Amino acid sequence: MDPERHSPNEVTPDVRDRKAALRATLGRARAQRSADQLLAAGAALAGWADALDAPAVVAAYIGIDSEPPTIALLEALEARGVRILLPVVRPGSALDWSDAPVGSATRAGPLGLLEPTGPLLGTDAVRAAGLVLVPALAVDRTGGRLGRGGGYYDRALAAMPRAARRVAMVFDDELLDEVPVEAHDQGVDGALTPAGLVMFRT
Repeated sequence: MDPERHSPNEVTPDVRDRKAALRATLGRARAQRSADQLLAAGAALAGWADALDAPAVVAAYIGIDSEPPTIALLEALEARGVRILLPVVRPGSALDWSDAPVGSATRAGPLGLLEPTGPLLGTDAVRAAGLVLVPALAVDRTGGRLGRGGGYYDRALAAMPRAARRVAMVFDDELLDEVPVEAHDQGVDGALTPAGLVMFRT
């Protein structure tokens, strides 16, 4: 997050209203994408696996419903020997993690997420990741990220070493000029879209 642009003194109710309105607009746009369009987007994302220059450990997630599909990309990274950490929702709005194979993520969790069925490694396991692929509804070119509002990833990212790269997964038209954020929102370093990888900072 850019502290110069995203001031903690912003009028929070107004920002929250802007977030809610943008979430609704983006949600409607996502719902209009066809199954074929989603399939093509997933294949395009997988084609950028090398561009990510993935470290030994990557924290990621399984895109569901109208989200950008991530399974093909994660399987491509696995094929390169990358250890993938997948989230498991725990009580208290925390994310636990598992390094079970991506193909084991078949169980629907509390939020509808596909969760791995392997052993849990603890909430701190994500600190081993050198790259975090983050879900988002939109991002802007200063690194502002709009999530779904649950705060799970904001809390997980806040506890991670800042040296880990944070890359949001969005569709091409979800890379915006500006995204409303609050002081607690964790920013990202770049975005991966079907059109390619865009880094805002290194």
